[in-house]
Amino acid sequence: MGFGFYGFVAGIIFACGVSPLERARADSAIEGLSNDKPVITRLKPEREKGRGYKLVYYVDAPVELVWKFKTDFDNRFVLSNRYIDAHRLAGRNGNEAVTETIYSKKPGTVFKWKSTLFAEQHFLEYVLLNPGECGQEYHYGSIRLEAADFGTRVTQVAYFDFFGVSLWVSYPFAGGMSHFLQYTARWEQKTVPEYGNE
Repeated sequence: MGFGFYGFVAGIIFACGVSPLERARADSAIEGLSNDKPVITRLKPEREKGRGYKLVYYVDAPVELVWKFKTDFDNRFVLSNRYIDAHRLAGRNGNEAVTETIYSKKPGTVFKWKSTLFAEQHFLEYVLLNPGECGQEYHYGSIRLEAADFGTRVTQVAYFDFFGVSLWVSYPFAGGMSHFLQYTARWEQKTVPEYGNE
């Protein structure tokens, strides 16, 4: 089912005179997405070892608000995520920010992340600065935001390697990658609109 199929479906939707919201929901259904259901795709690692994923989901908020949320590194709202015990902005220089985060699954370990922001593209790249201290070989990725008719499409890509990575990626229950990513996406879907009301 290539471009021709999608073009055909989009043509039918357009010809029927449905609203832009209904068209966007139909387009996302074709892709296996819904307004609230995250989609996770496993990616081949860019390096010899490790794993990767692509996470795509929608947030019911304008892209500018989601971008503000994603780049508000000096905040307390992130502590409402059950996987985060502590978080702080360690420094900022131009379009780069360094944050320190402690996760509930690895108490006492400080993960130092550097984020590089490309505001005009609503795109950021991130990298773990201290992977050895966190029991990892490497961890890096990107987040892209795109305006959609019914909110913002978020696409996060990550590559990483650590002891037990194959088990974590494949484990289908609580504690595995899919469960963690779905929780995180749904937490954001709930938290961003609340953030916008503050």
